[in-house]
Amino acid sequence: MKHKTTHVIPVLWIVIFSIAFLVITGRFLYIQVTGEVANVSVTELAKEQRTNSYQIPAERGTIFDRNGMALAQEHTVYRMYAILDESYTVNPSEPKHVTDIDQVVDQIASIIGMEPSEMREILEEGREEDRFQVEFGNKGRELSQETKDKIESLQIPGINFREEAIRFYPNGMFASHTIGLTDKKEGEITGLNGVESHLNDHLTGIDGSISYQRDSYNVKLLNPKEIVNQPEDGDDVYLTIDQKIQTLMEDAMSEMVEAYDPARMSAVVMDAKTGEILAMSNRPSYNPNDLGDVENWYNDVISTPFEPGSTMKIFTLASAIEEGVWNPDEFYESGRYKAGDNITTISDHNGGEGWGPITYLEGIQRSSNVAAAKLAYEKIGSDQFLEYLKAFDFGQKTGINLSGEEPGNILFDYPIEQITTAFGQGTTTTPIQLIKAASAVANDGKMMQPYVIEKTVDRETQETIDVHNPEVVSKPISSETAAQTRDILETVITAEEGTGHNVYNLKDYSVAGKTGTAEIPDPNSDGYMTGHGNNIFSFLGMAPADDPELMMYVAVKQPELELTELGSAPTSFIFKNVMENSLRYLNIEPDKEEVEPVELIEIPDWRGKQTKEVTKTFEEKGIHYTTVGDGENVKKVSVSEGTKVLPNKRVLILTDQPKMPDITGWSRNDVLMLRDFVDLDVEWLGDGYVTKQSIKAGSPIQSNDYLMVEFAEPNES
Repeated sequence: MKHKTTHVIPVLWIVIFSIAFLVITGRFLYIQVTGEVANVSVTELAKEQRTNSYQIPAERGTIFDRNGMALAQEHTVYRMYAILDESYTVNPSEPKHVTDIDQVVDQIASIIGMEPSEMREILEEGREEDRFQVEFGNKGRELSQETKDKIESLQIPGINFREEAIRFYPNGMFASHTIGLTDKKEGEITGLNGVESHLNDHLTGIDGSISYQRDSYNVKLLNPKEIVNQPEDGDDVYLTIDQKIQTLMEDAMSEMVEAYDPARMSAVVMDAKTGEILAMSNRPSYNPNDLGDVENWYNDVISTPFEPGSTMKIFTLASAIEEGVWNPDEFYESGRYKAGDNITTISDHNGGEGWGPITYLEGIQRSSNVAAAKLAYEKIGSDQFLEYLKAFDFGQKTGINLSGEEPGNILFDYPIEQITTAFGQGTTTTPIQLIKAASAVANDGKMMQPYVIEKTVDRETQETIDVHNPEVVSKPISSETAAQTRDILETVITAEEGTGHNVYNLKDYSVAGKTGTAEIPDPNSDGYMTGHGNNIFSFLGMAPADDPELMMYVAVKQPELELTELGSAPTSFIFKNVMENSLRYLNIEPDKEEVEPVELIEIPDWRGKQTKEVTKTFEEKGIHYTTVGDGENVKKVSVSEGTKVLPNKRVLILTDQPKMPDITGWSRNDVLMLRDFVDLDVEWLGDGYVTKQSIKAGSPIQSNDYLMVEFAEPNES
């Protein structure tokens, strides 16, 4: 029995090993023939294991103003990280990982503004947990080129940087609600609001890629079989916004925030002939480069309907003229008006006291609610008045090419609503609806489509992809009605009894317009808020009055007024500063005879001339210039020859030996002009005028040099 077992066991083992051998051999043959393991290609897996692949990010398109000034652009920053894994070092004499935590903490923490103890904790925890690398939170992100260079000069092993793109807004709190802002979603910059959101698909490019084969030490092979797919950058967008007019508006509004601390403000400037929005702003606003606590995300000009008040009387007046029921010399009894037994009595804005029997012309000049109510309810008739409101496109969106527009609502179901709509109560609208409707008055009856995006351009080919041209939406009134309406609105400014007299008149240009003092619904009752300043004070004006070039609407909600101050104080300051200076900037001929024309200076021909000769000529002509460098010959001038400029406009002269000028006291606009003129990489802190510059005056400069500038207001030390 024992002999038999002794023979069987070896045979059994031979069979088992034979079967195992056949299975393994068969498996190897299968893999060799098919090249697959578990449906995975061995060849492809090997390629993948020895191939490095990187994404080449596409650059997001730039948003420009109408004159090519960058308003939003991609900006390169850096993220710092530290490699802790010793295996990353191939040659011990040239370490590629962090060898000395104390050295990192002592030399780098202060540069990035990080607490040394926090940096040490991150590094030590990473080492204890055997992490390959660590990062340093917000302090280690979005580092400038200057900071990166400073850290790299320390030559600390294991400290590396990853290049990243962020969205940068060169002008800070400038048309923020219009331009919009972005966020990073899955590593891609995506628009959240404004133009950034509206044209996100155009602005976003298509990423490229690069791949090559490497060895086990991550070194590229001699024959790496490199494959490169170039990225396609996003399209550039040009707005109708004019940087200079927008700056005038931003400055005036910021000044009124300081003076009156209103709950809200909105303003918009439109080209009366084309519908192009030249400036648009709101308060509260935000700096998209440094958001902090944002009080207001909404572009109130297009997104926040409200009861407009007496600016609505413009359209009541125009409707009455068009309907043929306007008689400026006809008298009516001002003060109070009760249209029927079951209709609430309405009152004029002086507590219902009125001014006795006055003409309808004087009623419009005094902004009489009774005059507007009688015109709409008795003269025009409610049904016909509603048709005019619809013809002016109230109650619907304007269709401006921006995201987030909301329509107002025509409240017209009951007789009292039909009456109060005539003077801007009950019915709601937005500033953009008001200025669109008023364009019919300014533009001889032709109502213009407002738009803020002028064109989209392919960055690589500079081919225009899409362009928006001026568009007449409709003609709700005749040119004769428009002209007569403007004449009457001009008397609101010129007549002694006019609510805009000596308040909205400009020095050099005539103005046609209408004031507004709108009541604010009380959230704690069914009525309206009371008390001095608890209103929305507004003005809708156009100039020159006879043939308007520009229109402007400004509204200020609940300013903190002294008991003796009128609500028109902040609105008139904004309107007068922006409108007067914008008309001058656009070289619109003043229409007041007593005004002397501004003497412009023509830039002479400078080509092929020496610096001394050019500067002498500029001095003789009274041109305000700054020389960039001390070379003998002029390379270029910031303003083309033959161009006419104002005497106080700064002109830059670049010589063949460029050097940094002393820019102390320069405005932000001057610094931006220098940036574009010399092609510098500029960053700044603060607002106001230059107090410090990182490149010393007289130092040689060249294209792409980095310049840090600090601004401060004149009253700051």
